[in-house]
Formats: sequence, structure tokens, C-alpha cells
Amino acid sequence: MLDLHFWPTPNGKKVTIQMEECGLEYNLIPCNIGRGDQFEQEFLRICPNNRMPALVDHDPVDGGDAISVFESGAIMLYLAEKTGQFLPQTLKERYNVIQWVVWQMANQGPKTGECGHFRRAQGKGDLSYGVTRFTDEVNRLYGILNNQLYNQRYICGKEYTIADMICYPWTVGWATQGQDIDEFRYFKRWFEEMGERPAVRLGMEAGNEMPEKVPDMGEEEKKQRVKMLYNQRARPAPKTGGLL
Repeated sequence: MLDLHFWPTPNGKKVTIQMEECGLEYNLIPCNIGRGDQFEQEFLRICPNNRMPALVDHDPVDGGDAISVFESGAIMLYLAEKTGQFLPQTLKERYNVIQWVVWQMANQGPKTGECGHFRRAQGKGDLSYGVTRFTDEVNRLYGILNNQLYNQRYICGKEYTIADMICYPWTVGWATQGQDIDEFRYFKRWFEEMGERPAVRLGMEAGNEMPEKVPDMGEEEKKQRVKMLYNQRARPAPKTGGLL
């Protein structure tokens, strides 16, 4: 059985799309990032980066002990190898997909996340530089996808792969990202086709019944919560028992 520690964000829904496409059985274990579940010690044992999603496979293909994997891109590569689906086996085609998975993790995800952060925070001081910087960068990334898709059906060519699955959830919020997808007609064709896939719909719907519930709290508690979620610094290592 597969346990996916999850919250319904684009990073989580990349993986649920793949699980649905592969026909996998899985358990969704809520990791309420608004409440701070990602900082709990139990979660940190499987994800030292205190970010969801994280996967625990209780039945790995080697027959050994349970395996935990963190970072959505690594999870998707793991599941593709486990199932033999949506990741080509020939060297050239395989690394074509892998490079687009890495592109999403290094570019589309982080830059779109920063775009959303600054656009949501407008009105809290002069954020015009950040808003312009990341809105333009996201526009550049849509252009990359648009050019990649102008003469081929999917991001990596004729075949549907995890490269398509990993990119799609971050494009659903194009309007709040300050974009107009009518500017990117080849991307738009792909985007609309992706949205019609039954497994993509199921993957995007996964966890939507997990609305954030934050109890009433005083001003000081609210400040501490904001600091925990948005102003993180290094988590100290244990002072004893290490290699020093």
C-alpha cells in the first residue's frame, strides 16, 4: 500500500494525478500545512525538508522494508519506475522526460509559487518589484511550454508522460498568476486536453474535502503562526549523539 502525506496544493496534486493515471491504490494522509503539520517530528522522519508531499511505499518492488520518498519530482520518478508507466525506457527519451521533470521542480514550481506569494501580499508595502519580477518570469515559463507544444501533442513528444502530469497543476491558476492563456494557443490546446482526462480530473479533485480549519486565536498566536509558516530559519540539529 502507498501512503501519501498530502495537502491539496499543486505540489500534492501532481502525485495524485499520476496515481490515478497508473490505477494505483493509495491512502491520503492529511498534512495540514496551514496548521503546521509539516513540522511534526513524525513527518520530519520521512521528509527532513518539512514540505509535503511525502510518500511511504509499504510494498516496494524489491520486497524489502518500506521506502519513504520526499520531493514531488522524486516521488513521481519512483512511481514511474515502480509501475513501468509514463517514463520511456530508451535512454534519449527517458532523459528527455527527466529534464522536463527537473525543469518543473527548478523553474515552474518555485517561480509560480513566488509569483503567487507576492501577488497575494499586495497592499503590504511596496511589492511592485517582486510582483513584476515573478509575474514576468511566470509569463516566460508559459512561453517555454507554448513553444515546446507548438508542433507536438505533449511536452515530450507524441507520448503522454509524467512531464505533462507534473506541469499541469501549476497552470490551473493562470488567472491569479496574472496571465492570459489566450496568448499561448499551443499551450492552451494542451491545457484543455489535459483537463479532459478522467484521471487528471480525479487527481485534481483528490483531497478537496480537506479544507483548512484554523481555530480562533489571539494576535500573538497569529503572529507566531505566521512566523512558523513564512519566516522559517534553520532547524537546529541535536547537540549530542552526532559524529563530532
